[in-house]
Amino acid sequence: MSELSYVAGDRHSAWSTYLTQVERVLPLLGDLSRWADTLTHPKRALIVDIPLEMDDGTVRHFEGYRVQHNLSRGPGKGGVRFHPDVTLQEVMALSAWMTVKCAALNLPFGGAKGGVRVDPTQLSHKELERLTRRYTSEIGNMIGPQQDIPAPDVGTNAQVMAWMMDTWSMNVGATTTGVVTGKPVHLGGSLGRVKATGRGVFVTGCRAAEMLDIDVVQSRVAVQGFGNVGSVSAELFHAQGAKVVVVQDHSATLYLPTGLDIPALQAWQQTHGSIKGFPGADHIADEHFWTQPYDILVPAALEGQITAERARLLQCRLIIEGANGPTLPEADDVLQQRGIAVVPDVIANAGGVTVSYFEWVQDFSSFFWSEEEINQRLDSIMQNAIDTVWHKAEALDVTLRTAAYALACERILLARKDRGLYP
Repeated sequence: MSELSYVAGDRHSAWSTYLTQVERVLPLLGDLSRWADTLTHPKRALIVDIPLEMDDGTVRHFEGYRVQHNLSRGPGKGGVRFHPDVTLQEVMALSAWMTVKCAALNLPFGGAKGGVRVDPTQLSHKELERLTRRYTSEIGNMIGPQQDIPAPDVGTNAQVMAWMMDTWSMNVGATTTGVVTGKPVHLGGSLGRVKATGRGVFVTGCRAAEMLDIDVVQSRVAVQGFGNVGSVSAELFHAQGAKVVVVQDHSATLYLPTGLDIPALQAWQQTHGSIKGFPGADHIADEHFWTQPYDILVPAALEGQITAERARLLQCRLIIEGANGPTLPEADDVLQQRGIAVVPDVIANAGGVTVSYFEWVQDFSSFFWSEEEINQRLDSIMQNAIDTVWHKAEALDVTLRTAAYALACERILLARKDRGLYP
């Protein structure tokens, strides 16, 4: 694979992790491997400057990005991340994982992603709105309901999507709800979207647990990250009867062997902004999160959390990746050697993009489904996806991640081959 001049060689970067995952699947692609460099060369990357007048009258500048990794199977699809550590390489990796994710779920999208290097918690409401609108204007010529459809990600939410939709609509002179997904329901958003990613983690996790003869009702669960994905996953496992024994966020690590009261923890977080100080649980050292006894681990924070060293300490039997890229390639090797199954991110956390697809379809038709219908459709697609990948893994004698990549890359490269090169 040829290297890109604008990529630094950090072997622990998200982009390096993605490249290693692709390299491992190349021997399985047969004649389609002729097109493999398609997977390692983003189609389009835009870096923008976002000047922002602060409430105190000063002007600050922020870096923004939008990357379209591959559009062979349809318009770009991918979130917008507001985080102080966002980089071009991270956005490239996230867009590439979206390409693989959409193909693995057989959704009619390519992969894209966006981001701004900013801590949104340090901005006022009006500053956040001005930042969002200027960023949207700067990337406006790249996005559109049939070109590239943004969605929420870390540091963004339905309100940010509403501002993006309004800005793009005002610039084109017509209300276009389908330009983004994850919007408020009253602005063309979909019921079920907020909990979709966490629900997908739960559904695929239960299916994988069944394959491994793990009784979810009797299981102990650990969740890293208690944002939208982690808290919803914990809520659903708790409701199913599992004991969520360890929860970690940026502020604290909580441990209770008899199981945490997840609804109470969610209420505490809503009030206090974090899980720190939650009564009735032991506050343990953050690194001890990885050494506690539990059956199922849900990493739902940021990339690169499961290192080879941490993989050697784990006592679980199943990992369900709620975050994007939480497991480093060398950790994958350790987990495989230890017989710990991993439901990869491109399957496990695809519930969000699946319901975003439903939202996009509903916006085009101006006909909206009930939450029950959406959850039924989501559960069916997620269960079919994990079943297909599981059987492919058995047939090829590879990990679930490699099987998911084999399935997805076949679909991506077949589309590339049949479309050909233009001109």
